[in-house]
Amino acid sequence: MSISTLIGTKLGMTQVYDAQNVLVPVTVVEAGPCSVVQVKTVENDGYDAVQIGFSKRKDKNASKGESAHAKKAGLETTPRVLSEVRLESKSALKQGDVVTVETFKEGQFVDVIGITKGKGFQGVVRRFRVAGGPASHGSMFHRRIGSIGMRQTPGRSWKNQAMPGHMGGDRRTVQNLRVVKVLPEKNLLLVKGAIPGANGDDVIVRTAIKGQPKASA
Repeated sequence: MSISTLIGTKLGMTQVYDAQNVLVPVTVVEAGPCSVVQVKTVENDGYDAVQIGFSKRKDKNASKGESAHAKKAGLETTPRVLSEVRLESKSALKQGDVVTVETFKEGQFVDVIGITKGKGFQGVVRRFRVAGGPASHGSMFHRRIGSIGMRQTPGRSWKNQAMPGHMGGDRRTVQNLRVVKVLPEKNLLLVKGAIPGANGDDVIVRTAIKGQPKASA
């Protein structure tokens, strides 16, 4: 069993024309090549999985454990990013094998996992789109949160109350994005729509769990 998951880098957004001459906004992802660093099995680890690595880490920046882990797989360089892909059955892949962007086909749907852009500490108006107070002069109440409790009963703030705090920097999955084009010679994947993170951030691209068209009987 092969895997249909790759680690990549978000390069940015552009637009291309599809076969119907319709302009489509796409995100360009440099997906792979990913080396197989470790293969886990039910017999040895209790479950089937494949650990893949992406990009390269300088030797001076890699710990001895990371370097030894890569050398055990027969890799010349230490991967900068590692990710484990759980499988339902034993994989045919072996340590040292390389998975490329050709694992995806044009027209299929994928899920993209990334870390959203960090926006620091924000108030409720920006973080949760709370209306705030009057914008006119003299109200003395503009962008504050306002009341958050209910007097004596229950005498406390409710759970999940929208409050100021850290915004962004969260792991997010965007589902069912269509693969518009695959460019194997450049390891590029053009995915319709936007994906989490800033340009240059690492993302995980996997075959969509929910959005695949049903096979006709």
